[in-house]
Amino acid sequence: MSDILQVKNLVKRFESGGGFLGGKKTIVRAVNDVSFSVARGQSVGLVGESGCGKSTVARTLLRLVEPDEGSIIFDGVDLRKASTSQMRLLRQRIQIVFQDPYASLNPRRTIRQSLAEPLYVHRLGSASQIEAKIQSTIQEVGLPVSALDRYPHEFSGGQRQRIGIARALVLDPELIIADEPVSALDVSVQAQILQLLDRLKRERGLSFVFVSHDLGVIRHFCDTVCVMYLGRIIEQGPTQQVLDAPMHPYSRVLRDSSPVPDPKARIRLSKISGEIPSPTNLPSGCTFHPRCTRAKPNCSVKLPPLEAKRAGRAVACFYPIMESGVTG
Repeated sequence: MSDILQVKNLVKRFESGGGFLGGKKTIVRAVNDVSFSVARGQSVGLVGESGCGKSTVARTLLRLVEPDEGSIIFDGVDLRKASTSQMRLLRQRIQIVFQDPYASLNPRRTIRQSLAEPLYVHRLGSASQIEAKIQSTIQEVGLPVSALDRYPHEFSGGQRQRIGIARALVLDPELIIADEPVSALDVSVQAQILQLLDRLKRERGLSFVFVSHDLGVIRHFCDTVCVMYLGRIIEQGPTQQVLDAPMHPYSRVLRDSSPVPDPKARIRLSKISGEIPSPTNLPSGCTFHPRCTRAKPNCSVKLPPLEAKRAGRAVACFYPIMESGVTG
């Protein structure tokens, strides 16, 4: 199965302070040497605590935020080197669904206007063809055609997210970047939206980069998962394997802190000491070592690379947790 997206050594820095008011300038490495790939028709999840850089990764993939280093190869084209005209064409094939379905919709435009706009911008059909397209798309996401004449405030959060999904679908993309698409919704509505995305993935053959802090959502929807901590991927592999048997100590704590909707399931409690380090002053060596119960002296000196430990599994840890309980 070929890859539709390859991200290599992606880096994004943000600067704060300094300027005409003076003060010390600080640099935050929000994304630090991130690499992963997405196979056609597959979904890759980016998971981690708030502030780990996963949403910044999502936005750099569409160059909504310009990366500082690395490459983003979409179907053989490096998006970082693409011209404005090339990006205009490529954005028909890559779309994004945002976290807040209300903030991402213009409150002064009807749903018809919001869905039709991308088709007019890209000059994809006559007025009658565009009308037919938006009618079929709104029905595809489970809303009636009558919804097209209403405004965003007239819908519930779940319905607005369906509209956001319809807006992404209307250009017939091949890859969708989903940035926390269900985190603002009630649990019952989350399930409906995930089922909708799963159906669209199968029927349209879509590929996804799916950002979430919820391991239950990732387990349900994603084929592969990348666990992020302070801007880096610290573990990646098939979702079921990573969540059932995490190899990185942080992945294990993250998994054990996520509730399982099964009253018969054994409750696992893992303690994690200390606070997340400041992104402007990262620890030397492994950034997780100040909070890791398995850390040894060399962990504070050298940064562990993300290396394959077994088929399909990679972890950035000198002393990973193996299934037998011994370190690697």
